[in-house]
Amino acid sequence: MPGLPADVSTNRRPGRLKLKKEIAGIQWRFPQLVLQVVMHAFPEEHPFSMHVFWLFNAGNFADDSRRGETNHALLIAVDPTRGEAAIMPGYGLEPFLKPETLDNLLDFAAPAWESGRGAEGISRVLGGLDQLLESVAISEEVGERGEF
Repeated sequence: MPGLPADVSTNRRPGRLKLKKEIAGIQWRFPQLVLQVVMHAFPEEHPFSMHVFWLFNAGNFADDSRRGETNHALLIAVDPTRGEAAIMPGYGLEPFLKPETLDNLLDFAAPAWESGRGAEGISRVLGGLDQLLESVAISEEVGERGEF
């Protein structure tokens, strides 16, 4: 995905409140989903992808009863200092959320991030994610896949 400028920020209160509402709306529509958005400057000594993996696993976003295929946690991590972002799905979501599709969501946010509009970029990812989860849920109703 294209890099993020160092000034990407969601420090403005209206932007944070809007994102919180969007996250709450997605979690209301998909109550089995545990969605976390983290914006943080990670240390340079390790690759960004390793930090995201560690955070996802050590963060324990889903409780202990939701491990393996019942782990429907989803982490959106943004490091504005490095100019990187990633989406890490739990094992229960991996069959439905392909890496290429998640990368496309990040690419969709890139123009906003490149213009320094951090909250808008995250909002674009959330909107695309909402549509993607809806399409997965519809295909579930038709019986095309296993239970989500």
